[in-house]
Amino acid sequence: MNSDTGTDASPPVAAIEHDASRDVDALLRAFVSQLRRDGRNVLGLLPARRDPSAGCRAAMVLTDIDTGDEYLVSQSLGAASAACSADPQGFARASRVLHDALERQPDLVVCNRFGALEAENGGFVAELLALLERGVPLLTVVAPRHFGAWQRFIGEAALLPPDPAAWNAWFDAVLRRRHAPGAGPTQSPAGS
Repeated sequence: MNSDTGTDASPPVAAIEHDASRDVDALLRAFVSQLRRDGRNVLGLLPARRDPSAGCRAAMVLTDIDTGDEYLVSQSLGAASAACSADPQGFARASRVLHDALERQPDLVVCNRFGALEAENGGFVAELLALLERGVPLLTVVAPRHFGAWQRFIGEAALLPPDPAAWNAWFDAVLRRRHAPGAGPTQSPAGS
């Protein structure tokens, strides 16, 4: 696993290792809130469960970081179901948030997960590729069972521990590279 916090050759993308040792979602919400308080333009999607006491059977929503709009991305399959409850239609609706971020020149885009749908070339794959193509700094979360798919998808990128200090170090390195002399312009708005 690459735990590099950002060398000059690395792309401006990283995944946080979701190993269940910490509540990564709560830490990520706090991290994003702090960056926004610091004046950073952070866009994207954060996950939440509508009823956390229901565990993995709780309705999963994605929240637009900028507007607070929620997108239901799970479907109820019944208590006896062992199938994946992800709702591809919900993800399609939420994908608009990531697509729109391309036009807004963000400092960082957060994508809730590189998960089962993305591992199977679905979910937010098209939006993640578009962000990478434009060089937009991207932070996501990946569970150990999807590490192989993540590495096949992204190639060389930082895999960060579930520790906000490491995320800050990675993001600071990304910003330094983007603003270094000779780094070239940041992404330009479409059509300009």
